[in-house]
Amino acid sequence: MKLNKKRASIVDRLKYHLKTGRLKRVTREIYAVVPPAVSPDDFRPDPFLVANTMKPAGVFSHHSALELLGAAHSMWNQCTLYVTRRRRPLLLDGTILRFLEFPRLMQIGSPRQLGTRRIERLGRLLEVTGPERTLVEGFSRPFLAGGLEELVHSAAGFTTLDLDLLENVLCLYDLSKLWAATGWFLERFQKSFHVPDALLKRMEKRRPGSRSYIERGRRGGILVHRWNLILPNDLLSLAEPDER
Repeated sequence: MKLNKKRASIVDRLKYHLKTGRLKRVTREIYAVVPPAVSPDDFRPDPFLVANTMKPAGVFSHHSALELLGAAHSMWNQCTLYVTRRRRPLLLDGTILRFLEFPRLMQIGSPRQLGTRRIERLGRLLEVTGPERTLVEGFSRPFLAGGLEELVHSAAGFTTLDLDLLENVLCLYDLSKLWAATGWFLERFQKSFHVPDALLKRMEKRRPGSRSYIERGRRGGILVHRWNLILPNDLLSLAEPDER
């Protein structure tokens, strides 16, 4: 009986604050505090904070990771994060929140926190895949990173790359396409990330045995013989900052 009264009291308070414009309903169970002097109709809750509230143990990935790491070349209307159990996307004020299941390899015999870091956003710490894992997983599913061109443009702006960690992530996935795509990227920006030739040679040995595209269904482009990859012309025109 006391529990029912307490629940009714909470519901009454929620209704009151919604009516006065102090709160805005975001989802069925989540409400956002509307800042003073801002109309509830004009207030747009931060999608990263909403996603984190819904899934506190989630890890932001792909283009969301690029944004949180401060490297995104452009803004995007999707927010992606890894969660224990996949759920349906949520549309939030024009932004799609996508809840992706952790990669299988990150669930079996490998910690989900491999290559992650914590980033502060509006006073809250969010867990996000770091540059190394974001790069590899971006090449795995470019469409979640805003497309291949967006991924490469953005990743080229990373301040540093932990090459040992990067190689560990690649070993975990162990896909020839990812070895080749990442190898091509490191060769293209070899000076920026201080990539030793020995690493590139190791990666070259694990390239695909036949000509391959990074993106499924993509056609056209130029063959990069060293990596056995067919890449779009726009990517091949990219150069390191001091060469532009």
